[in-house]
Amino acid sequence: MNEQSKSFLYKYLNNASPTGFESSGQQIWLDYLKPYTDEYIVDTYGTAVGVIGPGKDYSVVIEAHSDEISWFVNYISDDGYIYVRRNGGSDALIAPSMRVHLHTKKGPVDGVFGWPAIHVRDLAKDVAPKVSDLTIDVGAATKQEVEEMGIHVGTVATFTDGLMELNGRYYVGRALDNRMGGFMIAEVARLLKENNVTLPFTLYVVNAVQEEIGLRGAEMIARRLKPNLAICTDVTHDTQSPKYDKKEQGDLKCGLGPVLCYGPAVQNNVLDFMIGVAEQQNIAFQRQAVSRSTGTDTDAFAYATEGIASALISLPLKYMHTTVETVHMDDVQSVIKLMYETLLALKGGEDFRYIK
Repeated sequence: MNEQSKSFLYKYLNNASPTGFESSGQQIWLDYLKPYTDEYIVDTYGTAVGVIGPGKDYSVVIEAHSDEISWFVNYISDDGYIYVRRNGGSDALIAPSMRVHLHTKKGPVDGVFGWPAIHVRDLAKDVAPKVSDLTIDVGAATKQEVEEMGIHVGTVATFTDGLMELNGRYYVGRALDNRMGGFMIAEVARLLKENNVTLPFTLYVVNAVQEEIGLRGAEMIARRLKPNLAICTDVTHDTQSPKYDKKEQGDLKCGLGPVLCYGPAVQNNVLDFMIGVAEQQNIAFQRQAVSRSTGTDTDAFAYATEGIASALISLPLKYMHTTVETVHMDDVQSVIKLMYETLLALKGGEDFRYIK
């Protein structure tokens, strides 16, 4: 990582990019990527694609998703309190006392998720809050005052917490799921350019929208690009911190390298190819098994069109879908290296079918 890429990382991670409203983050990402690509594509819903070596017969995708979980304004009471519903897998348990930005056409409006004081609650009956219990306070006394701020039903709200570094080893913040992935694929493109690499295939660097509500952006762009191969990256759970059960969720740890996934959507010949690259390049990696789906855009690519050979490189992460998502700096660099070295090892024209 150089100073320019670190500056991009902070700018990109600190920008809000809620599901369905990703355009500002996509613009930041594209602006960084353009010097390292030959052209770009943006589809109707905002998925952004940097293209390297366009027009070749064989094509490969490296992919991440750009959106973050958030909240929608669902109801405004007469006395100015705002009730919400989820936009993606937002966690009601962590919301009380959190600060938010409500994103209006006039610009962001500050608000807080209020919560009754401990003094007035019957602690014996305390339960985890439901989404319907949550309210945002923007300092308004009436519904009209809220609306005059530009806030209405459908306005989206995001937590305000930004990126920080922890103990010189970790990145911590909100939306590392999965804008850290967007950063990593952009760094792969930068390295290809700076090292004067000419690939024997067209490379699509894809930053998809709307993953958090069902892999929708990946579905759309996979049908459009129809690549021969897709290598996706997302986050997966570090299972070392308290409250995780390794017997159920596997034994994965931040700092021990990328996680390679086994599951029906993962094409085993592609997976074996990447394992071979990792072993040859001395890149430490971990293994994970999933029962049905990966829960990532890998599934969308795998089952798109007539089937796209797909695999997943995951970044181990603590505290998913909170404002303190945590990843190890070494793992970030190792994911970048594994993806980069995999691209260098491809000849173009690989046929990954099991039976030929």
